[in-house]
Amino acid sequence: MRARDTFSYAFSAIKLRKLRAGLTTLGVVIGIAAIVALLSITQGLQNTITVQLQTGLATDTLIVSAGGGFFGGQGGINGANSGFTLLINDTQIINQLENVETSIAVIQRGGYIKSGSGQRTTTIAGVDFAQYANVYSGTFVAESGNIPFSPSNETVVVGKRVSDPWKNETIFFNVDDIVEILWTNGTARPPSNETYTGTVNAVLREVGGFGIGGPSDSSIYIPISKAQSFFKTDECSQIIVKLANSEKETIDSASDAIRTAFNREVSVVSSIAVLNTLSNVFSVIQLFLGGIAAISLLVAGIGIMNIMIVSLMERTREIGILKALGMKGRTVLLVFLCESMIVGLIGALIGIASGWALANVVTRIFVASGGFGFGNQAAQTGGFGSTTITPVLTPIVLLGALVFGIGVSVVFALYPAWRASKLKPVDALRYE
Repeated sequence: MRARDTFSYAFSAIKLRKLRAGLTTLGVVIGIAAIVALLSITQGLQNTITVQLQTGLATDTLIVSAGGGFFGGQGGINGANSGFTLLINDTQIINQLENVETSIAVIQRGGYIKSGSGQRTTTIAGVDFAQYANVYSGTFVAESGNIPFSPSNETVVVGKRVSDPWKNETIFFNVDDIVEILWTNGTARPPSNETYTGTVNAVLREVGGFGIGGPSDSSIYIPISKAQSFFKTDECSQIIVKLANSEKETIDSASDAIRTAFNREVSVVSSIAVLNTLSNVFSVIQLFLGGIAAISLLVAGIGIMNIMIVSLMERTREIGILKALGMKGRTVLLVFLCESMIVGLIGALIGIASGWALANVVTRIFVASGGFGFGNQAAQTGGFGSTTITPVLTPIVLLGALVFGIGVSVVFALYPAWRASKLKPVDALRYE
């Protein structure tokens, strides 16, 4: 029997049992749709976060922080927390190291910014405007007003999301506005509210990144000298180090030199390390979600086996007649496998289309509801609420879903097909 005839016969058998074939196909559709939707959303989310990080971080910079830094470890000998803190003048030590062009101390606190238009929660960062603009020349850029490189102590530079939190031209803070900046001094007993009045000199262009070290849409910036007096400290939250280049050897060498200079009491993080860590995390998440979705497809495979066994029992006499007319056992095997292959192929194609459509619907609803930032709060913090997540259907996911859908269908049809091929014509013809 020719291959075309085998497929034609298998397809005719499916058409004769439309309802049963449809329900069997539905199981494959659900499994494939779940896999495609979950992996497409995860890949889209990974791409969005990667772009955000690449925007907010310069690849030729290091972020130095005391002790555990961003990842919660502990500095000092044997991992103990020695109470070491970074000071603003520690930049002088770092600037003397090889491959370091310059370094910037950053004093950072959470607080509020107030004006006649309202009050917003924000992050207050004290930086040297000239050096900060030099390191982050592509993101620390004014959209309106001008960033003064020799600012007075009353100068304030405002992030885009602080000024226009909902991206609908509802402006809270604009150039030349007189604003009041507040923060709670938790080191005082009892804790006291500190405040001072300044003038908005510039509103930054939208960055869109997370602002780990670099400029952030949800932050405001004041001169480092004002931050020292306002926060009553010479301790800095972190030091941004600009390197001679972004080569791996330079990053590794400078990182080790900085740790050695501070007797391993600091944490040094590079932008590239953050991106690599992110990529590894998302690879694990994709594997985990793909495995969960694959379970539903395996359940569908059991359903296919069940349907094929029932079909075998119903068609026992038909198989007996075909064998009596000379059809070989391997041809019967191929007919049953072709039926399952067709079911798997149709289910996989519909599942891929359905999964892609579902992924787009879910991301639209997710972003519209505020994403990770939960509605308006996302706008306040500069989170994903202001970011579009676009699902990504990679060729690997597309081909994998197609092969997996067909493969599961064929594998679970092997046993019923094998049983059908082993039926003896005489026994099959006697079957009631």
